[in-house]
Amino acid sequence: MKPIRVGILGFAHGHVNAYCNAWREQPAMGVRVVAGWDADPARAKNAATTHGIEIPDSAAALLARPDVDAVVITSETAFHADLVEQAANAGKAIALQKPLALTLDQADRIVVAVNRTRVPFTLAWQMRTDPHNLAIRGLMADPAFGRLTMLRRKHGLTTHRWKDFDQTWHVNPAMNRDIFADDAAHAADFIYWLLGMPASVMAELGSLRNPRIPNDHAIAVFRYPDGTFAEMVCSFAAAGGENSVEVLFENGVIVLNHGDQPTSDCPWPAGAIQLKWIHEGDKQWTVSDLPDIHNQGQRIQGLAVPLAEFFHGQRPPIATAAEGRDVLRMIQACYDSSENGKRINL
Repeated sequence: MKPIRVGILGFAHGHVNAYCNAWREQPAMGVRVVAGWDADPARAKNAATTHGIEIPDSAAALLARPDVDAVVITSETAFHADLVEQAANAGKAIALQKPLALTLDQADRIVVAVNRTRVPFTLAWQMRTDPHNLAIRGLMADPAFGRLTMLRRKHGLTTHRWKDFDQTWHVNPAMNRDIFADDAAHAADFIYWLLGMPASVMAELGSLRNPRIPNDHAIAVFRYPDGTFAEMVCSFAAAGGENSVEVLFENGVIVLNHGDQPTSDCPWPAGAIQLKWIHEGDKQWTVSDLPDIHNQGQRIQGLAVPLAEFFHGQRPPIATAAEGRDVLRMIQACYDSSENGKRINL
Protein backbone atom coordinates (compact mmCIF):
# COMPACT_ATOMS: atom_id res chain seq x y z
CA MET A 1 0.00 0.00 0.00
CA LYS A 2 1.44 3.33 -1.07
CA PRO A 3 1.72 5.66 1.94
CA ILE A 4 -0.47 8.74 2.11
CA ARG A 5 1.79 11.73 2.73
CA VAL A 6 0.22 14.07 5.26
CA GLY A 7 0.85 17.66 6.28
CA ILE A 8 -0.38 19.13 9.56
CA LEU A 9 -1.88 22.62 9.57
CA GLY A 10 -1.71 23.81 13.17
CA PHE A 11 -0.70 21.92 16.30
CA ALA A 12 -2.97 23.86 18.65
CA HIS A 13 -5.23 20.90 19.31
CA GLY A 14 -3.34 18.22 21.22
CA HIS A 15 -5.24 15.34 19.60
CA VAL A 16 -3.06 15.65 16.50
CA ASN A 17 -0.05 14.37 18.43
CA ALA A 18 -1.91 11.13 19.16
CA TYR A 19 -2.62 10.62 15.44
CA CYS A 20 0.96 11.42 14.43
CA ASN A 21 2.39 9.08 17.05
CA ALA A 22 0.11 6.23 15.98
CA TRP A 23 0.92 6.65 12.28
CA ARG A 24 4.66 6.76 13.00
CA GLU A 25 4.60 3.75 15.33
CA GLN A 26 2.31 1.66 13.09
CA PRO A 27 3.55 2.08 9.50
CA ALA A 28 1.10 -0.60 8.34
CA MET A 29 -1.60 2.12 8.44
CA GLY A 30 0.12 3.64 5.42
CA VAL A 31 0.24 7.26 6.59
CA ARG A 32 3.47 9.25 6.73
CA VAL A 33 3.52 12.74 8.21
CA VAL A 34 6.03 14.71 6.14
CA ALA A 35 5.52 18.34 7.16
CA GLY A 36 3.70 20.63 9.53
CA TRP A 37 3.03 24.32 9.99
CA ASP A 38 1.82 26.44 12.87
CA ALA A 39 1.36 30.17 13.26
CA ASP A 40 2.99 29.82 16.68
CA PRO A 41 6.76 29.38 16.13
CA ALA A 42 7.25 27.63 19.48
CA ARG A 43 4.58 25.05 18.70
CA ALA A 44 6.04 24.54 15.22
CA LYS A 45 9.54 24.01 16.62
CA ASN A 46 8.24 21.54 19.19
CA ALA A 47 6.36 19.61 16.49
CA ALA A 48 9.49 19.41 14.34
CA THR A 49 11.43 17.91 17.24
CA THR A 50 8.66 15.60 18.44
CA HIS A 51 7.65 14.18 15.08
CA GLY A 52 10.81 14.64 13.03
CA ILE A 53 9.08 16.60 10.29
CA GLU A 54 9.87 19.62 8.13
CA ILE A 55 8.30 22.97 8.99
CA PRO A 56 7.56 25.17 5.94
CA ASP A 57 7.42 28.94 6.35
CA SER A 58 3.67 29.17 5.76
CA ALA A 59 0.48 27.21 5.28
CA ALA A 60 0.63 28.13 1.59
CA ALA A 61 4.14 26.69 1.30
CA LEU A 62 3.01 23.42 2.89
CA LEU A 63 0.00 23.19 0.58
CA ALA A 64 2.19 23.85 -2.48
CA ARG A 65 4.32 20.80 -1.78
CA PRO A 66 3.76 17.95 -4.27
CA ASP A 67 4.72 15.43 -1.58
CA VAL A 68 1.66 16.35 0.54
CA ASP A 69 -1.43 14.34 -0.45
CA ALA A 70 -3.64 15.24 2.49
CA VAL A 71 -3.78 17.57 5.47
CA VAL A 72 -4.98 17.34 9.05
CA ILE A 73 -6.19 20.74 10.28
CA THR A 74 -5.85 21.07 14.03
CA SER A 75 -5.39 24.81 14.41
CA GLU A 76 -7.39 27.08 16.68
CA THR A 77 -11.05 26.93 15.63
CA ALA A 78 -11.03 30.53 14.38
CA PHE A 79 -8.67 29.56 11.54
CA HIS A 80 -10.58 26.48 10.33
CA ALA A 81 -12.48 28.17 7.51
CA ASP A 82 -9.41 29.92 6.07
CA LEU A 83 -7.29 26.76 6.16
CA VAL A 84 -10.02 24.52 4.72
CA GLU A 85 -10.51 26.93 1.82
CA GLN A 86 -6.77 27.00 1.13
CA ALA A 87 -6.42 23.22 1.38
CA ALA A 88 -9.48 22.59 -0.79
CA ASN A 89 -8.19 24.99 -3.45
CA ALA A 90 -4.88 23.10 -3.40
CA GLY A 91 -6.74 19.82 -4.03
CA LYS A 92 -5.70 18.16 -0.78
CA ALA A 93 -7.80 15.63 1.12
CA ILE A 94 -8.79 17.13 4.47
CA ALA A 95 -9.37 15.88 8.00
CA LEU A 96 -10.58 18.71 10.25
CA GLN A 97 -10.55 18.62 14.04
CA LYS A 98 -13.82 19.51 15.74
CA PRO A 99 -15.70 21.78 16.08
CA LEU A 100 -16.30 22.74 12.46
CA ALA A 101 -16.11 26.51 12.98
CA LEU A 102 -16.85 29.40 15.31
CA THR A 103 -19.82 30.79 13.36
CA LEU A 104 -22.38 29.61 10.84
CA ASP A 105 -20.89 31.99 8.26
CA GLN A 106 -17.53 30.26 8.66
CA ALA A 107 -19.26 26.88 8.53
CA ASP A 108 -20.95 27.87 5.26
CA ARG A 109 -17.58 28.78 3.79
CA ILE A 110 -16.25 25.33 4.65
CA VAL A 111 -19.27 23.54 3.17
CA VAL A 112 -19.05 25.63 -0.03
CA ALA A 113 -15.30 25.05 -0.42
CA VAL A 114 -15.60 21.29 0.02
CA ASN A 115 -18.59 20.99 -2.31
CA ARG A 116 -17.03 23.23 -4.96
CA THR A 117 -13.67 21.47 -5.10
CA ARG A 118 -14.99 17.96 -4.31
CA VAL A 119 -11.92 17.16 -2.24
CA PRO A 120 -12.27 14.27 0.24
CA PHE A 121 -13.26 15.80 3.58
CA THR A 122 -13.99 14.43 7.03
CA LEU A 123 -14.40 15.79 10.51
CA ALA A 124 -12.34 14.06 13.19
CA TRP A 125 -14.97 12.92 15.71
CA GLN A 126 -13.49 10.13 17.82
CA MET A 127 -16.85 9.47 19.48
CA ARG A 128 -18.23 8.23 16.15
CA THR A 129 -15.45 5.64 15.91
CA ASP A 130 -15.31 4.61 19.58
CA PRO A 131 -16.11 0.86 19.71
CA HIS A 132 -18.52 1.23 22.65
CA ASN A 133 -20.44 4.01 20.91
CA LEU A 134 -20.63 1.94 17.73
CA ALA A 135 -22.00 -0.93 19.80
CA ILE A 136 -24.66 1.36 21.29
CA ARG A 137 -25.68 2.46 17.81
CA GLY A 138 -26.04 -1.16 16.73
CA LEU A 139 -28.03 -2.10 19.84
CA MET A 140 -30.48 0.75 19.28
CA ALA A 141 -31.66 -0.99 16.11
CA ASP A 142 -32.87 -4.01 18.16
CA PRO A 143 -36.68 -4.02 17.83
CA ALA A 144 -37.00 -5.89 21.13
CA PHE A 145 -36.24 -2.66 22.97
CA GLY A 146 -39.36 -1.02 21.58
CA ARG A 147 -39.73 2.70 21.17
CA LEU A 148 -36.84 4.95 22.17
CA THR A 149 -38.00 7.47 24.78
CA MET A 150 -34.89 9.23 26.05
CA LEU A 151 -31.15 9.42 25.45
CA ARG A 152 -28.87 10.88 28.12
CA ARG A 153 -25.22 11.77 27.47
CA LYS A 154 -22.99 13.04 30.25
CA HIS A 155 -19.78 14.49 28.90
CA GLY A 156 -16.94 16.30 30.54
CA LEU A 157 -13.29 17.12 31.01
CA THR A 158 -11.10 17.99 33.99
CA THR A 159 -9.58 20.96 32.14
CA HIS A 160 -10.95 23.64 34.45
CA ARG A 161 -9.01 22.04 37.30
CA TRP A 162 -5.72 22.44 35.40
CA LYS A 163 -3.33 25.19 36.40
CA ASP A 164 -3.47 28.19 34.05
CA PHE A 165 -6.09 26.64 31.78
CA ASP A 166 -7.87 29.99 31.87
CA GLN A 167 -4.93 31.43 29.91
CA THR A 168 -5.11 28.98 26.99
CA TRP A 169 -6.55 29.50 23.52
CA HIS A 170 -9.31 27.00 24.35
CA VAL A 171 -11.13 29.66 26.39
CA ASN A 172 -10.17 32.68 24.28
CA PRO A 173 -13.41 34.00 22.70
CA ALA A 174 -11.58 35.12 19.56
CA MET A 175 -9.95 31.73 19.01
CA ASN A 176 -12.48 29.19 20.27
CA ARG A 177 -15.42 31.04 21.91
CA ASP A 178 -15.24 28.90 25.09
CA ILE A 179 -14.88 25.32 26.26
CA PHE A 180 -18.59 24.57 25.78
CA ALA A 181 -18.40 25.49 22.09
CA ASP A 182 -15.21 23.47 21.81
CA ASP A 183 -15.99 20.25 23.65
CA ALA A 184 -19.75 20.02 24.11
CA ALA A 185 -19.66 19.66 20.33
CA HIS A 186 -18.61 16.04 20.97
CA ALA A 187 -21.74 15.30 22.99
CA ALA A 188 -24.01 17.20 20.61
CA ASP A 189 -22.60 15.26 17.66
CA PHE A 190 -23.08 11.98 19.54
CA ILE A 191 -26.78 12.82 19.90
CA TYR A 192 -27.03 13.99 16.28
CA TRP A 193 -25.23 10.85 15.04
CA LEU A 194 -27.71 8.61 16.84
CA LEU A 195 -30.94 10.56 16.49
CA GLY A 196 -30.51 13.23 13.82
CA MET A 197 -31.39 16.91 14.08
CA PRO A 198 -33.72 17.72 16.99
CA ALA A 199 -36.74 19.96 16.67
CA SER A 200 -35.90 22.22 19.61
CA VAL A 201 -33.69 22.75 22.65
CA MET A 202 -33.84 24.31 26.08
CA ALA A 203 -30.50 24.90 27.82
CA GLU A 204 -28.75 26.45 30.80
CA LEU A 205 -25.06 27.41 30.66
CA GLY A 206 -22.89 28.96 33.34
CA SER A 207 -19.59 29.17 35.21
CA LEU A 208 -19.59 27.55 38.64
CA ARG A 209 -15.90 26.88 39.32
CA ASN A 210 -13.81 29.62 37.76
CA PRO A 211 -15.47 32.93 36.78
CA ARG A 212 -12.60 33.64 34.38
CA ILE A 213 -13.64 30.62 32.27
CA PRO A 214 -17.09 30.93 30.68
CA ASN A 215 -19.61 28.09 30.71
CA ASP A 216 -17.84 25.34 32.62
CA HIS A 217 -21.21 23.62 33.21
CA ALA A 218 -24.25 23.15 30.98
CA ILE A 219 -27.45 21.18 30.64
CA ALA A 220 -29.41 20.97 27.40
CA VAL A 221 -32.65 19.13 26.65
CA PHE A 222 -33.29 18.45 22.98
CA ARG A 223 -36.77 17.45 21.81
CA TYR A 224 -37.52 15.44 18.67
CA PRO A 225 -40.66 15.59 16.51
CA ASP A 226 -41.88 12.22 17.84
CA GLY A 227 -41.53 13.40 21.44
CA THR A 228 -38.21 11.70 22.21
CA PHE A 229 -35.94 13.55 24.65
CA ALA A 230 -32.16 13.80 24.45
CA GLU A 231 -30.34 15.26 27.43
CA MET A 232 -26.77 16.60 27.27
CA VAL A 233 -25.03 17.25 30.60
CA CYS A 234 -21.55 18.80 30.51
CA SER A 235 -19.03 19.61 33.22
CA PHE A 236 -15.51 20.74 32.42
CA ALA A 237 -14.52 20.87 36.08
CA ALA A 238 -15.39 17.27 36.93
CA ALA A 239 -13.22 15.38 39.43
CA GLY A 240 -14.42 12.01 38.16
CA GLY A 241 -17.60 10.05 37.65
CA GLU A 242 -19.06 6.79 36.38
CA ASN A 243 -22.16 6.93 34.17
CA SER A 244 -21.75 8.36 30.66
CA VAL A 245 -24.74 7.21 28.60
CA GLU A 246 -28.24 5.92 29.26
CA VAL A 247 -30.52 5.00 26.38
CA LEU A 248 -34.06 4.43 27.62
CA PHE A 249 -36.68 2.46 25.68
CA GLU A 250 -40.19 1.25 26.38
CA ASN A 251 -38.83 -2.25 26.98
CA GLY A 252 -35.26 -1.85 28.14
CA VAL A 253 -32.17 0.27 28.68
CA ILE A 254 -28.56 0.52 27.48
CA VAL A 255 -25.93 1.85 29.90
CA LEU A 256 -22.36 2.98 29.20
CA ASN A 257 -20.05 3.80 32.09
CA HIS A 258 -16.58 5.36 32.03
CA GLY A 259 -17.06 6.77 28.55
CA ASP A 260 -15.37 10.17 28.75
CA GLN A 261 -12.16 11.62 30.19
CA PRO A 262 -13.16 12.20 33.84
CA THR A 263 -15.03 8.90 34.16
CA SER A 264 -12.45 6.72 32.42
CA ASP A 265 -9.35 8.27 33.99
CA CYS A 266 -10.56 8.20 37.61
CA PRO A 267 -10.39 4.99 39.74
CA TRP A 268 -13.03 2.43 38.78
CA PRO A 269 -15.10 0.54 41.37
CA ALA A 270 -14.30 -3.13 41.80
CA GLY A 271 -16.07 -5.18 39.14
CA ALA A 272 -17.03 -2.11 37.11
CA ILE A 273 -18.83 -2.78 33.83
CA GLN A 274 -18.37 -0.42 30.90
CA LEU A 275 -21.23 -1.34 28.54
CA LYS A 276 -24.34 -3.34 29.44
CA TRP A 277 -28.00 -3.59 28.53
CA ILE A 278 -31.21 -5.28 29.65
CA HIS A 279 -34.61 -6.01 28.15
CA GLU A 280 -37.78 -6.02 30.22
CA GLY A 281 -38.20 -9.52 31.65
CA ASP A 282 -34.50 -10.43 31.48
CA LYS A 283 -33.15 -12.02 34.68
CA GLN A 284 -29.78 -10.28 34.35
CA TRP A 285 -27.92 -7.66 32.40
CA THR A 286 -26.08 -8.56 29.22
CA VAL A 287 -22.48 -7.36 29.41
CA SER A 288 -20.56 -6.37 26.29
CA ASP A 289 -17.53 -8.48 25.43
CA LEU A 290 -15.67 -5.44 24.04
CA PRO A 291 -12.37 -4.69 25.78
CA ASP A 292 -12.60 -2.00 28.45
CA ILE A 293 -11.04 1.38 27.69
CA HIS A 294 -9.44 2.85 30.81
CA ASN A 295 -7.78 5.90 29.28
CA GLN A 296 -9.23 8.72 27.22
CA GLY A 297 -5.99 8.96 25.27
CA GLN A 298 -6.66 5.47 23.96
CA ARG A 299 -9.97 6.65 22.50
CA ILE A 300 -8.34 9.65 20.88
CA GLN A 301 -5.49 7.62 19.40
CA GLY A 302 -8.05 5.09 18.16
CA LEU A 303 -9.14 7.66 15.58
CA ALA A 304 -5.83 7.22 13.73
CA VAL A 305 -7.04 4.03 12.02
CA PRO A 306 -10.36 5.43 10.65
CA LEU A 307 -8.55 8.57 9.47
CA ALA A 308 -5.97 6.44 7.69
CA GLU A 309 -8.73 4.38 6.08
CA PHE A 310 -10.45 7.58 4.96
CA PHE A 311 -7.28 8.96 3.39
CA HIS A 312 -6.81 5.67 1.53
CA GLY A 313 -10.38 5.77 0.23
CA GLN A 314 -11.32 2.67 2.21
CA ARG A 315 -14.18 4.23 4.15
CA PRO A 316 -16.58 7.19 3.83
CA PRO A 317 -16.13 10.37 5.87
CA ILE A 318 -16.50 9.97 9.61
CA ALA A 319 -18.69 13.07 9.40
CA THR A 320 -19.30 15.49 6.54
CA ALA A 321 -18.97 19.26 6.59
CA ALA A 322 -22.76 19.58 6.33
CA GLU A 323 -23.16 17.38 9.41
CA GLY A 324 -20.63 19.52 11.26
CA ARG A 325 -22.70 22.59 10.37
CA ASP A 326 -25.82 20.93 11.80
CA VAL A 327 -24.01 20.21 15.07
CA LEU A 328 -22.80 23.82 15.22
CA ARG A 329 -26.45 24.89 14.89
CA MET A 330 -27.31 22.70 17.88
CA ILE A 331 -24.54 24.25 19.98
CA GLN A 332 -25.45 27.80 18.99
CA ALA A 333 -29.09 27.11 19.83
CA CYS A 334 -27.97 26.10 23.34
CA TYR A 335 -26.35 29.52 23.78
CA ASP A 336 -29.47 31.25 22.43
CA SER A 337 -31.74 29.31 24.78
CA SER A 338 -29.62 30.02 27.85
CA GLU A 339 -29.15 33.71 27.04
CA ASN A 340 -32.83 34.31 26.22
CA GLY A 341 -34.43 31.93 28.70
CA LYS A 342 -36.62 30.19 26.14
CA ARG A 343 -36.99 27.18 23.90
CA ILE A 344 -35.19 27.52 20.58
CA ASN A 345 -36.64 25.81 17.52
CA LEU A 346 -34.21 24.11 15.17
